[in-house]
Amino acid sequence: TCALIERLEITEGELPIVLCPGREILRNPTEAQLGRCIGLVASIDPDRVFDVAVVGAGPAGLATAVYAASEGLSVLVLDCRAFGGQAGASSRIENYLGFPTGVSGMALMGRAFSQAQKFGVETAIPDEAVELDFDSKGPSALALKLANGERLSSRAVVLATGARYRRLDVANLEEFEGSSVHYWASPIEGRLCAGQNVALVGGGNSAGQAVVYLASQAAHVTMLVRKDLEATMSRYLIDRIRSLPNVEVVNGVEVSALEGHDGLLQAIPWRDSNTGEETRRAMRQLFLFIGADPNTDWLKPAGLELDDRGFVHTGPEIGLDRF
Repeated sequence: TCALIERLEITEGELPIVLCPGREILRNPTEAQLGRCIGLVASIDPDRVFDVAVVGAGPAGLATAVYAASEGLSVLVLDCRAFGGQAGASSRIENYLGFPTGVSGMALMGRAFSQAQKFGVETAIPDEAVELDFDSKGPSALALKLANGERLSSRAVVLATGARYRRLDVANLEEFEGSSVHYWASPIEGRLCAGQNVALVGGGNSAGQAVVYLASQAAHVTMLVRKDLEATMSRYLIDRIRSLPNVEVVNGVEVSALEGHDGLLQAIPWRDSNTGEETRRAMRQLFLFIGADPNTDWLKPAGLELDDRGFVHTGPEIGLDRF
């Protein structure tokens, strides 16, 4: 491997390299480029017009795909990362109809994805839609431009783009993302936390589910809440969290900094919102469940009206003459 890197004169910034079956060499490829290299994503026929194109492969997107394809429509589903969305990253879902003992988010979404494939849904994952416009093929078709330069045509486009996770307002957050700072709590993260003291920021139901799961793996979980749990979390989760001996809930605080080096977190200071008092604890892992914002910025050039929070306006009064 070292000899190949030297022969190709590959710099550190170009790592990792990927040798594709067609002998093409990718240098530090994007997820979409890697997906095409290994045959996970095929090229989209520019002359084909789908009945429905679904942007987003979370619960809403996959449900749309299943219902449309089961009625005989041709359906293509796009997602820039993976199927499942936020639900797929949940360690356990207990309030979904038909699963009285709960189900992991990825197990639920895996069933939905298999069901979509059964009805003939085509997928382009990972592939990112970056622009929506009319298609030159006629007034009944819309066009989606993809990040890789491809275009696809569809008679209808369903926007199930979900949300982007909110991030802490601290200077060095990026340094720890992917190694010590996480936005979901899957079994992979659970193994990282085995026997450790960890912190979680957030007070909603997703945060509560994550805390319950992490408490079964970690030595101690400190839950940092900006207000209080009663304002944002379901009662059954609050009661369960309070019954866990290795969970501490700290209300009315905000993380003020992250301490560590080389991508490894060492300590987390937080500040009391009322008194300004600072507390510092040694922590190796931090989980952020502080909500999300609509993933709609890419729709602005299309002329779709967004409200001040980024949600798409709907209803007969908004005027979608272009579409």
